[in-house]
Amino acid sequence: MSRGADLPFASSPEYLHIAPAVDAALAAEEPVVALETTILAFGLPHPLNRDVARDCEATAAEQGVVPATIAILDGRLRVGLSPGEIEFFCAPNPDIVKVNLQNFAAVLASGRPGALTVAACLQACSLAGIRVFATGGIGGVHRGSATLPDVSGDLPALARFPVATVCAGAKSILDVAATLEWLETLGVPVAGFNTGSFPLFHARESGHPLDVTFTEIAALGNFAKTHFALGARAGGILVVTPVPVDAAIAPEELNVWIDEALARADQKNVRGKAVTPFLLHELEALSDGRTLVANRALVVNNVTLAARLATTLANPPDPSERNPLL
Repeated sequence: MSRGADLPFASSPEYLHIAPAVDAALAAEEPVVALETTILAFGLPHPLNRDVARDCEATAAEQGVVPATIAILDGRLRVGLSPGEIEFFCAPNPDIVKVNLQNFAAVLASGRPGALTVAACLQACSLAGIRVFATGGIGGVHRGSATLPDVSGDLPALARFPVATVCAGAKSILDVAATLEWLETLGVPVAGFNTGSFPLFHARESGHPLDVTFTEIAALGNFAKTHFALGARAGGILVVTPVPVDAAIAPEELNVWIDEALARADQKNVRGKAVTPFLLHELEALSDGRTLVANRALVVNNVTLAARLATTLANPPDPSERNPLL
């Protein structure tokens, strides 16, 4: 994916800084995987967040892929962070802003440090020319939002930016059925890798079947290449793979904790942007830390798959590779 379509931002060092290793890989059309910072600054406790950040960067590198952790720092979008900069986003810091598409420009202009959500990372990938992004789980439609819709900006961003997002499904605290309906309405292709069911972040299955699944990376790569050949207006794709078996939580057990966490949020009148971090913290407590174990395992697993996909996309298309389900 070439840079330049989003001028003047993408060509201006005033706004955009791409780390030399990332820039060299992109120029040579070598594989790069983008990584987010919201999970570091807001999603995981310290020092687990630091360990996960190191695991993700090391996992990509072991696959022969250049990792590009993304954030806003010193008034610029930074694509690829140094170990010290990653440590900065892992340390508790009230000055760090959670960045979505709505406040993206405002945080840049303010000069404050920003940790990028999924939606903001997808915009950053589009600006930098990165095709594959790995995260934990996407946002979606919150439970009980029929009267006051609470829909994550991740969903329209998936449809807007031509990037392959690899994740473990939607966060388990969400309304998965409604989230999948939104993805269908927005035209975002959802492909499962080694699963026929949409995964539920901490759990391996949500009970919602997938229409397109793959077990071979070459076939998944051919599918992605075909989609991107349709042009930037086709938007992105969502690739889902379940949390590893040894870290997975049974759905029925998870749902009990979610119901309790939702009840606590209602009792404390937690609303808006505060809902997701509150619920995830409550799940951590109710599960005695098991959700954190699952989170770490699934994020690293997603980076492994993303690195394999990025490597496949960097190679010329192979017309012999076909998805047997299509």
